[in-house]
Amino acid sequence: MRVFTKRAKATAGAVAALTAGVLALSASPASASGTYSGLAYVYGGGPFIDDWNNEGIVDQSHNRTSNATCLWQKILWADGILEAGEIDGDFGPVTAAATEIWQDRYTTDTPDGSAGKITWTAAGRSLYNSDGFQSGNSPSYYQGVAHYFYVSRDSNGYYHFPDYWGDDRIAGYNYRTC
Repeated sequence: MRVFTKRAKATAGAVAALTAGVLALSASPASASGTYSGLAYVYGGGPFIDDWNNEGIVDQSHNRTSNATCLWQKILWADGILEAGEIDGDFGPVTAAATEIWQDRYTTDTPDGSAGKITWTAAGRSLYNSDGFQSGNSPSYYQGVAHYFYVSRDSNGYYHFPDYWGDDRIAGYNYRTC
């Protein structure tokens, strides 16, 4: 009886350890918190018309200070809602209010001041390549109603864009250099 008890305890311990290991491996990575794609960057691949349909959230609670926020502000500038000097990579109250205006104009969702999946998807419809078409595998600009700006994807599919000063930036969720 004593051997059975020891064996049962050992088996239960092994099952518990295995379960804990599986749960740890299946947890989503914290490095890209708030993202739908699970990536730490604004990402695309293949035809770019639907590149931004799985992007992470940028708002006052998620990825507030980031290059992804800087890219979002650049979109707001291109559509005539933010001034160029307001592109700083910090999603503050001005950016939240501008996002609500943008959402009211370009999405069917109720404006909430948060750029999430529906908002990024709508913005992606303004990506064009150099010949003016929305097909092909290498986007070259975002066409807003007031301005446009160049974008590109690197070999990893990460989006690049020029910041306020024209310096190349990678649209990451976890850091801010713009």
